[in-house]
Amino acid sequence: MILELPRRVEHFGAVRFYDTQRVYELDSGMKKFPTKAREAVATISSEDIGKINQKMAIVVPIKDERLRLLEGVLSGIPHDCHVIVVSSSRRHPVDRFAMEVQLLKRFNHFVGDEILVIHQHDPGLSETFRSVGFDSILDETGSVRRGKAEAMFIGVLLAKMVGKEYVGFIDADNYVPGAVHEYVEIYAAGFSLAESPFSMVRVSWIYKPKIAENGLFFAKFGRVSAVSNDCINLLISSYTGFGTEIIKTASSGEHAMSMQLAELLYYASGFSVEPYEIINIMEQFGGVIPAPSQAASQAALLGVDVFQIESRNPHLHEEKGEGHINEMLLSSIGAIYHSQICPPKLKE
Repeated sequence: MILELPRRVEHFGAVRFYDTQRVYELDSGMKKFPTKAREAVATISSEDIGKINQKMAIVVPIKDERLRLLEGVLSGIPHDCHVIVVSSSRRHPVDRFAMEVQLLKRFNHFVGDEILVIHQHDPGLSETFRSVGFDSILDETGSVRRGKAEAMFIGVLLAKMVGKEYVGFIDADNYVPGAVHEYVEIYAAGFSLAESPFSMVRVSWIYKPKIAENGLFFAKFGRVSAVSNDCINLLISSYTGFGTEIIKTASSGEHAMSMQLAELLYYASGFSVEPYEIINIMEQFGGVIPAPSQAASQAALLGVDVFQIESRNPHLHEEKGEGHINEMLLSSIGAIYHSQICPPKLKE
């Protein structure tokens, strides 16, 4: 992959937020570049990307998605990655989870991938959390809540269990398998550029197509993303004293992080999980409030790299209606509003 080097970096304490990087070629091939080109771009070989893929697990949270979409997403994930499917799909009146398991078995019969699958309401899972005193992840019935954040947290634990150094996330409602493949390649390329073992790579979609009267309208940001980006940029500006537009991936479901960073982060529930990852990085490593642990203090000495890399494929996913959009919007704003580092003026 050939992508431009970051043109700008915004420092927030020990956190380095890199401006959006553009992908010039999805496959860099074997060609050697002259010096001038090397000054402007990073060339990540397929071999280097493959090495990182072998160390990475890809978590696919799913909740009642169409089976064909799930199959397409699976087909886009590079073979060397360890796939982890965490489902919160309905079991009654039709057992959607059983259908997903059957699809995974059929798919794996042909490809021989390493795939883990678990349902969030698995009794053994809730008992495990209860036994270690992690009751906040459970609902009133004693089962793990059906939120996306809970699925991601479970995925991180399973990725650690199988010994992976990186964990990435891909939504199960993506219509374009080629885009899924690009996202995972972007994760690997970002990690290869990281200066710190505490790193995160977030995909900035080049377009989010919407159906308009005369065809498709290629919007730059979704409605939730636009608001979340603005709010986090205002939060950064309130401390630096300079206006900024550095954050462009506040609500990106397609992102990945090193396991060393994942182990330190706190996770918000529901749909606030993606923007809160950025907020919590600022809380733990920004120097505004004391670090919550010795491990976080040690990580701050090395810094935290947050890359934002623009995809070439548009992000085309299933539309879920205004109610879903409003729920995501309220959750995202709430994560920022209730942060310990959100100043009173910004709350107003």
